Amino acid sequence: MAKGNKLTSRAENYSEWYNEIVKKADLAENSEVRGCMVIKPYGYAIWERMQRTLDDMFKETGHVNAYFPLFIPKSFLSKEADHVEGFAKECAVVTHYRLKNDPDGKGVVVDPEAKLEEELIVRPTSETIIWSTYRNWIQSYRDLPILVNQWANVVRWELRTRMFLRTAEFLWQEGHTAHATKEEAVEESIKMLNVYAEFAEKTMAVPVVKGAKSERERFAGALDTYTIEGLMQDGKALQCGTSHFLGQNFAKAFDVKFANQNNQEEYVWATSWGVSTRLMGALIMTHSDDSGLVLPPALAPHQVVMIPIYRKDEERALVMEKMNEIATSLKAAGIRVKIDDDDTKRAGWKFAEWELKGVPVRLALGPRDLENGKIEVARRDTQTKEVVDITDHFDQTIKELLDNVQEGIYEKALKFREDNTRKVDTWEEFTAALEDDIPGFLLAHWDGTTETEEKIQNESKATIRCIPMDGEEEDGKCVYSGKPSKRRVLFAKAY
Repeated sequence: MAKGNKLTSRAENYSEWYNEIVKKADLAENSEVRGCMVIKPYGYAIWERMQRTLDDMFKETGHVNAYFPLFIPKSFLSKEADHVEGFAKECAVVTHYRLKNDPDGKGVVVDPEAKLEEELIVRPTSETIIWSTYRNWIQSYRDLPILVNQWANVVRWELRTRMFLRTAEFLWQEGHTAHATKEEAVEESIKMLNVYAEFAEKTMAVPVVKGAKSERERFAGALDTYTIEGLMQDGKALQCGTSHFLGQNFAKAFDVKFANQNNQEEYVWATSWGVSTRLMGALIMTHSDDSGLVLPPALAPHQVVMIPIYRKDEERALVMEKMNEIATSLKAAGIRVKIDDDDTKRAGWKFAEWELKGVPVRLALGPRDLENGKIEVARRDTQTKEVVDITDHFDQTIKELLDNVQEGIYEKALKFREDNTRKVDTWEEFTAALEDDIPGFLLAHWDGTTETEEKIQNESKATIRCIPMDGEEEDGKCVYSGKPSKRRVLFAKAY
């Protein structure tokens, strides 16, 4: 590890380990605005790859992008009671529209004469402004469905923040769709949850559990909320994405009706769904190790980093000529490659730096390797290396290796989750499991009441992460109350 870059180990302090990776791997840093972060170029490059992949998946399912205002009239949030109650404590409010010079010469002050007639809320989520707009777009069944997505930033005034996981401002996408029937809207909300699950598992290499939230954990204003839940290496759950069936709540709040095929007026059915830069936190906490970031090849800004090794200028020229030739071949095969030819840093420093940044494959080439037609290939996920022949099909060799790394990272994370998911049947088993170093996922019976759910959380700090979609009916007794239960639900301590 490069000097000054040695990380606190996960076993020593998981939280500090996470914070150090975010900063030392050049992903993000705290800003001058409390609770907000600056996403640095390397971190943003990973987020861009997430965006591009998801955006393509959305468009394949018929969705289009649009943009809606950052500011929402306060009165809009008053129209859907559950929605305003859910977000009221997190809202940032704009009350004035102008500054003026301080008469005492102490900079600027808010001009009291510039008070807004109606305060504006800085977007915490966009259901209200979008459904106010949809009222103008929808008159007939011919105008439906509307399948719109927005890439944006939102503000939720968090008091306790951690970069990527919980910040006052964060980046996300939010889909908002309008449908003629309940069945179509429910189908849409589940379809988008499946899109998120596919992205998490195939692109991020993060295994997730799909399920429905309990009534207490639903999105404010939703009839049903579906979620994907990941298990982080410290045994805590992370909600990685949600999709909401909103029923007709927002259509009724904003009077959005359509004439059906019988020319009868009906309220429109709605969904919304979103993932955010929280996925960056999931990526770090699922895969990374005590040496730094571990990136799946699908999301790595550089899938391969190439490091030349030489002592003399003439050696450098020969090594770089071969490296450029190999890099050209790899790029032609669609592989993202970086040659680190910075001659102000030693090779050992570069090895440690790119290990910290999680580049999946490292290639090193020196004069002796060149003479023998060999090159050193190192894998970041297993931290193993071997010297191999530079063949005419070397690009395919590396392509297959990257596929193997992607699959291996996923399988490792899946095994960790399976090893740390257990069924518990008594309150004693439940609370004892949560005291373990890695509490993990607990499958336990629950009597279905909010009262019991609240008592379990208050006494154990564990919450119902979801009612798994692949769960089967099974007679049992609630782990807390002892009352009858028809199925197990997924509990965990969570971020």
